[in-house]
Amino acid sequence: MSPTLIENVHLAPVVGPEIPSGHIHVEGDRIVAVGAGPAPDVPGADRIDGTGCLATPGLVNTHHHLYQWASQGLAQDTTLFEWLTALYQVWAAMDAEVVRGAAGAGLGYLALSGCTTSSDHHYIFPKGRGDLFAAEIEAAREVGLRFHPARGSMDRGRSQGGLPPDVVVERLDEILDATAEAVDTYHDPSFSSMLRVAVAPCSPFSVSAELMTEAAALARSKGVRLHTHLAETLDEEEHCLRQVGQRPVDYMEKLGWLGPDVWFAHAIHLSDGDIDVFAQTGTGSAHCPSSNGRLGAGIARVSEMLHRGANVGLGVDGSASAELTSLSGEMRQALLFQRARYGPTALTARQALEIATLGGARNLGREEELGSLEAGKLADIALWRTGAFASAVADPVCALVFGTRQPPLARLLVGGRTVVEDDELRTVAQDELGRAGGEAHRRLMRLAAEQGFGVS
Repeated sequence: MSPTLIENVHLAPVVGPEIPSGHIHVEGDRIVAVGAGPAPDVPGADRIDGTGCLATPGLVNTHHHLYQWASQGLAQDTTLFEWLTALYQVWAAMDAEVVRGAAGAGLGYLALSGCTTSSDHHYIFPKGRGDLFAAEIEAAREVGLRFHPARGSMDRGRSQGGLPPDVVVERLDEILDATAEAVDTYHDPSFSSMLRVAVAPCSPFSVSAELMTEAAALARSKGVRLHTHLAETLDEEEHCLRQVGQRPVDYMEKLGWLGPDVWFAHAIHLSDGDIDVFAQTGTGSAHCPSSNGRLGAGIARVSEMLHRGANVGLGVDGSASAELTSLSGEMRQALLFQRARYGPTALTARQALEIATLGGARNLGREEELGSLEAGKLADIALWRTGAFASAVADPVCALVFGTRQPPLARLLVGGRTVVEDDELRTVAQDELGRAGGEAHRRLMRLAAEQGFGVS
């Protein structure tokens, strides 16, 4: 690739002071310089005029269920457990074609909201339905986002006291073999990696203690990260107390599931002691405010977690519990939820930007590579048009985070490569991607109906 120079731009690097008018110099997939004033003269460089724009690190999504793009708008007025009970049987009908269409649409939608890196937690693998994990990896390659799929699993169906129906669970040996194969086949630990794999049993109410401990041992033997849902609802806490006699965080500690290689989705219902344990052990969390609100699950104690030194990233969560949610919009939701709970100083616009970038990079173990605009880091850059209507807002970071409508995305670079330009995907045909997502929904509903299941 030719060198790239972004010039005349307001820089919000996340680390270090902001630069009201500066430049970014990119060579290959790396940032080689960030500075004030005019860009240097670099022969053959692609020069991008950032006049009226705000440059930020690309946003990092640390919790998602891409397959759920195909089941949006269902079970609209339910709690988490009611919602899961309604949808498990529908999801059991998915195949690789459904996952491919849903993942492509979901990742394209994320890119259009400034996301350059996304995780995904896929934990349902119906037998005989094709290679679902490979399907979403191929979709990510096509869209051009950095991808962190987490090979999920469930081994406790209703017959064993778990929440999911038995039809969607796997045997322990199958899970461990398939997870090891996923890591061995796909995980790339290199600095510039576009694809890393995590190990991710679904949740304390759908997996056995043996699976949790064996999964942790497997992940650590292979040097990959651990992810699961935790403390999302009070129902979960009651379930854990009833089933294992411990609160969720205490149970995770017993199973060896705390540490700097672990991040949990949601982490809403934490005690003061739980937050201190997260901070002391380096355990991260993915805050998903829209999904938490949609399901009435509660408001995570994000501002207290940050104050006590615990890492927090952002996630859009599955599209079936946060329909058409943009990652940029989750910055605003996080800010407003914290202020609604704690007051107007609870979370600033710049803190919201930090958890959406560097906080997410820390969750994924990539803070040395991603999450800030610094020389030596990967050139994952979002360029937002904060001129025009947004120019009436004195502070461009405020315009990005506070506004109900995302500023136009002038450019999105992933490793120096343009993925979005002028609010349009450049790696794939945007309209076709959207239509494929719609077809994935229709196919899933048809397959579920053929098996005698449906939900409204």
